[in-house]
Amino acid sequence: MAEARPIPDRHLPHVDDPATAPFWAGCRAGELRIPRCDTCGRLVWYPAAACPDCGGERHTWTRVSGRGRIFTWVRVHRAFLPGFGDRVPFVTVLVELDEDPRVRLASFLHGIPGGGPRIGMAVEVMFERVTDQVTLPAFRCRP
Repeated sequence: MAEARPIPDRHLPHVDDPATAPFWAGCRAGELRIPRCDTCGRLVWYPAAACPDCGGERHTWTRVSGRGRIFTWVRVHRAFLPGFGDRVPFVTVLVELDEDPRVRLASFLHGIPGGGPRIGMAVEVMFERVTDQVTLPAFRCRP
């Protein structure tokens, strides 16, 4: 059996990418931040040069509640990427945010109740510090 790789050997995001650096800085600060169009107010996720609603090109990174609902989920029983072997089985989710259900974030799910996850289940963000530079958002079930 192969030795489990340490957590930093996962496929980690490039936190210095100009398009997403404010998102990762927010995660390190314990905040979920999404760009909001300065013209029409729509949250723009994944960060883009132009708002999909109005075409506005100025966006302000905005703290959001981190609350949402499970849009879909899957339980993973086999680690296909290095660094995840010690986590199986785990649940990944696509969460639609309360502020705008068009904003969907993929992440891990923690605190799963005995009946398992359900579509529409209420969740909230939490943060997992991986390295000094990388803190990942994850979600936990809320009552």
